[in-house]
Amino acid sequence: RGVVAASPDAVELANRLRPAVYRLARLLRQQDDTGLAPALVSALGVVERDGPITLGDLAKQEQLSPPSITKVVVALEEQGLVERTRDDADRRVSRVRVTAKGRRQLEASRSRRTAWLATQIDALAPAERRLLHDALGVMEALSRGGRVPA
Repeated sequence: RGVVAASPDAVELANRLRPAVYRLARLLRQQDDTGLAPALVSALGVVERDGPITLGDLAKQEQLSPPSITKVVVALEEQGLVERTRDDADRRVSRVRVTAKGRRQLEASRSRRTAWLATQIDALAPAERRLLHDALGVMEALSRGGRVPA
């Protein structure tokens, strides 16, 4: 009979996973040569995905205060990446949507990041790529804050 290795401790895994994910995210951000601050790129991505979105909802998703999200939106507007409109149902509410220029900028940024990451993955041994592939479902579930399927 073979010896079955003990399952790794959750705290031990978390202590290794957290900095690895943080470093990988930082490396991916460094591939973005748009000149936009990470907070602007993040907000622009949320607006693209969920827009037209209210400033309040954008602030919640980005975990920023209303004055801070207003500054972010103004900066994106000044570069022609988003535009604000009044809500049809409540004229006191502004909604933000991505412009064609903003969409092109996001697509270019994502393409650069994906190309860089694909190059890194291509350098892995086939067994390492398989491990990464097998772990992706778990990583995706963790990133959504949900339970990991058995």
